[in-house]
Amino acid sequence: MQTDKRSKHHLPMQTDKRSKRSPYHEKHTNPLIWLLAIICTVLAVAVIVTGLIVFVGYEIIKPKVPSFSVAEAHLDLFDYSQAGLLTTEVNITTKFENHNAKAHASFYQVSLLLSFYGTKIAKLVAEPFDVSKNSSIELNYLVDSSPIPLGPAEQDYVDRSIKQGSVIFELKGNARTRWRIGLLGSVKFWLHLNCELHFFFINGTATTKHCSSKST
Repeated sequence: MQTDKRSKHHLPMQTDKRSKRSPYHEKHTNPLIWLLAIICTVLAVAVIVTGLIVFVGYEIIKPKVPSFSVAEAHLDLFDYSQAGLLTTEVNITTKFENHNAKAHASFYQVSLLLSFYGTKIAKLVAEPFDVSKNSSIELNYLVDSSPIPLGPAEQDYVDRSIKQGSVIFELKGNARTRWRIGLLGSVKFWLHLNCELHFFFINGTATTKHCSSKST
């Protein structure tokens, strides 16, 4: 019986001698990025704090926009001649109000225009003035016009108004107001007035509904 006498060769084991790198690499953050992050954080905190101050200040002070209106108006004279000339005298009292309990208000650039059926009669103005907190000031205007020539359309309107017993004048204009709201600083608004004065010939009185300013 023969046995297989072939020699067996043992191969030497090979090892991987390539260098191994650490899976963790050390990274350094750019200082500029840290600086930007700090600045952004500071700005965010500043915005939040400012918002809280504004909110708390608004809740404490509860600011109200000052306003003005027509308190009273009277037609003292309305003389219309057959020659088509109109002479009129109108007395208008305006009221400027400040309902803020903790702030004075200033009014300036007051300019109102009184007209009749599109014809300008007078421009009403006022120098800058202040209104104390929770207070008001009235300004009186006496408009005494010289004879105003009227065209056919205006003459026809006068005839119809006389028959109806009442006549309409227009009062339009603007004013600026400014007041300080505690730590919140100064606030400015434009005030606009656009209304019709309905005068009654029987006693010269007028209705002044909706003759209050609107703010923008």
